[in-house]
Amino acid sequence: MNIAIVGTGYVGLVSGSCFSEMGMNVTCVDVNESKINSLRNGIIPIYEPGLDAIVHKNRSDGRLHFSTSLESCIDDCEAVFIAVGTPPGEDGSADLKYVLEVARTFGRTIKKYTLLVTKSTVPIGTANKVRKTVEEELAKRGADIPFDVASNPEFLKEGSAIKDFMSPDRVVVGVDSERAKELMERIYRPFQLNNYRVIIMDILSAEMTKYAANAMLATRISFMNEMARLCEATGANIDKVRAGIASDTRIGSKFLYPGCGYGGSCFPKDVKALIRTGEENGIKMEVISAVESVNNSQKRVLFEKLNKAFDGNLEGKTIAVWGLSFKPETDDMREAPSVVVIKALLEAGATVRAFDPIAVEEAKKHYLGDTIYYAQNIYDASQGADAIALVTEWKQFRLPNWKRIKEGMRGDVVVDGRNIYTQSEMTELGFRYYSIGK
Repeated sequence: MNIAIVGTGYVGLVSGSCFSEMGMNVTCVDVNESKINSLRNGIIPIYEPGLDAIVHKNRSDGRLHFSTSLESCIDDCEAVFIAVGTPPGEDGSADLKYVLEVARTFGRTIKKYTLLVTKSTVPIGTANKVRKTVEEELAKRGADIPFDVASNPEFLKEGSAIKDFMSPDRVVVGVDSERAKELMERIYRPFQLNNYRVIIMDILSAEMTKYAANAMLATRISFMNEMARLCEATGANIDKVRAGIASDTRIGSKFLYPGCGYGGSCFPKDVKALIRTGEENGIKMEVISAVESVNNSQKRVLFEKLNKAFDGNLEGKTIAVWGLSFKPETDDMREAPSVVVIKALLEAGATVRAFDPIAVEEAKKHYLGDTIYYAQNIYDASQGADAIALVTEWKQFRLPNWKRIKEGMRGDVVVDGRNIYTQSEMTELGFRYYSIGK
């Protein structure tokens, strides 16, 4: 089977490499010639555990190809997947210009029945716009070529995307024809041999499912962060509260960890888009709007704790920030809490020494520039520091040499934004320890 994936960002590159791993002949297309040349030379533009190995293997085996032109491969393709970006506008709505440009190219070039699948996260009703765009291009050609549009939202977790794609807990497919249904089932059958988990539905429901899933997970996070604030105010312990409610089988334990706010490319963007979709349809999304508001506030919680620890005066203080990416096992800095914390610290007159195992280059290029010192490791970051702020829970931060750190610090404050340390241990080591919800 021959398929094309348009867009070689996170979703497109992971999808294309995993499809090729299952034996399909895949062409990943991107208009960015520099990126395509890099991929052809084995340079992977994003960090995702295991991705480089699977790309190199399938390139070597001749199943994975890279091109700047959809026209060059579409004649052989049974399906074309759209995996381009849908960046949020100022009003929170998703920008569909790249999606619709793919639809125009598709309509201008297909010569036989081909399925066009939206894998990008798109607003409800996008498939109808995509279909209309293709039909307009076909009409310009005076061509009567059959095609279908389908929705196949992705549910990949950064840091474990290869595993998620190769062994999905579910595959959501939205179609409106039997032919499209059969083709999508054939595409995903190799991934489902042990447990068939393709969920077929109408296209509008598939588009909505993606937003609803991310909004639900974001809601759980914001709920726990709000409960953590209440626990601090009342003297309760959020870790014990979490254990108590997570034991309820109706609730479960996932996404119930308090912290310093969610970030990344999905939750913030999708929550905003869902609020905007509600506005466009006359529905006030009150719960989701509150989720966003709580998260925006929570991103400042580490700064607030640091400010309180120094009696409201951070001028001249040196703060070590451990972790820059929005979560471990990724270099993604989009909507990362670290950016909010660091900018607030700089505005307060503090100096920042930061370390992240992977995301330093992203921070330098796109978010923080040369406004902070980028350390070589956590010990370098904490050298001469008045306080440490743990933002991202990388595994290597779990058991540091605290004696070495304490000897190199000027101060004794540790603010734990992910609750990975314990009060008794940190107090015994001589630190003033602040955590979330305790």
